[in-house]
Amino acid sequence: MGLTSETTVYVMVALSAVCVALLVWFWPRLARQGPWQVLGRLAAVGVTQVAIIAAFACWLNSSYQFFGSWGELFGNVDTTPVGVTQAADQQGNGAVTGVSVKGSLIQPAGDEQLKRVSGLPTGPAAVNGRVESVKVIGRRTGVVDPAFVYLPPQYFQKAYHRQRFPVIVALSGYPGSIFNLAQYLRVSQTAAALQRSGQMQPTIMVMIRPTIAPPRDTECVNVPGGPQTETFLAKDLPEALKATYRAGHDASSWGVMGYSSGGSCALQLTMRNPGVYTTAGALSPDYKVKDDPTTGNLFGSGLGRVKRVNGHDLMWRLKHLPAPQVSVLVADSKHGERGYPQTLAFIKAVRAPMRVVSILPDQGSHNFPTWTREMPATLKWMNQQLTFPQDVVPRHHRKPGHTAVRAAGTAPSKAATKRR
Repeated sequence: MGLTSETTVYVMVALSAVCVALLVWFWPRLARQGPWQVLGRLAAVGVTQVAIIAAFACWLNSSYQFFGSWGELFGNVDTTPVGVTQAADQQGNGAVTGVSVKGSLIQPAGDEQLKRVSGLPTGPAAVNGRVESVKVIGRRTGVVDPAFVYLPPQYFQKAYHRQRFPVIVALSGYPGSIFNLAQYLRVSQTAAALQRSGQMQPTIMVMIRPTIAPPRDTECVNVPGGPQTETFLAKDLPEALKATYRAGHDASSWGVMGYSSGGSCALQLTMRNPGVYTTAGALSPDYKVKDDPTTGNLFGSGLGRVKRVNGHDLMWRLKHLPAPQVSVLVADSKHGERGYPQTLAFIKAVRAPMRVVSILPDQGSHNFPTWTREMPATLKWMNQQLTFPQDVVPRHHRKPGHTAVRAAGTAPSKAATKRR
């Protein structure tokens, strides 16, 4: 019996029911006086409680896929990195196998959480890079959201002082935090390692939570009369980052990724705002936003509700609207996650000029061990789609013969060359 199978849940529920029945049946005999009877009562109550808790835990795990197998439950986890699978053709019809924070829109924040994160760069920033703890202030929405910003070593080097850098925004799931992105998903640590080995261009990494009105899960939606999450992430956040850091100004240098509901947000933001984000990486996403007890009513009522619901249904968008000119990566496990069939359907539905690639491991669960396996390949692929470098001085102001400086040992990606 698999850990997440319905059979396991039914067996555990039946076992707990049997334990309750036996407790009731034997209780009169255990009610006698004496040390053995007291120990018997304690043992019977304890076993019954353990059985009930185990049944509830199995049901919860089956519903949310925290652990996909007995091996994962007991710590036997495959940590081998996984790779990206390209669709067979562009139609998607193939086999699917300025460093100090001075700007008013970004302010320094406490580093209590940052101090708890292991593996962050230390020493000279021009050698190892730096992670800053900040709070982002939305000019349109008034939202104040904490964030970690990783700046690569090149950001501090004189050779790059005129360069704007590509940006990847990393979103946590619900009810996740930026600490989860830094400590468990290892966003900045993975990016730094890939950049040191020449597998990734120098890139600014921004770790932020899409839960801007906790404890409500707004799913990156502009809620009628409520939190304007999409506006914050698609307008306020890029504006604040561009005003404070040397971040690329063109959409071709911006990508967004996330895990779980953060992955869903990444797809939503990219497909709905291709003029802001042109690349998305979605680990274990959903493809349709739905109301549930954690979200409340996301779409309001009246005549506009159906339009708003459809607008956040990515399969509906692929069928009824022109495909946006963006590139997306989706990741889901064949065994251990419930979204695999929906991911296959999404891949098959993608049409040019939109492009899709996938990471489809055979085993994996809806948890950080799975997502950290998928992170290196996701970051490398996303980075290949982003334009670098972009000179701070506008092209028409350059002196004759001036050329942009490029990272030593790196070359522009094909996608970047095409977009220039």
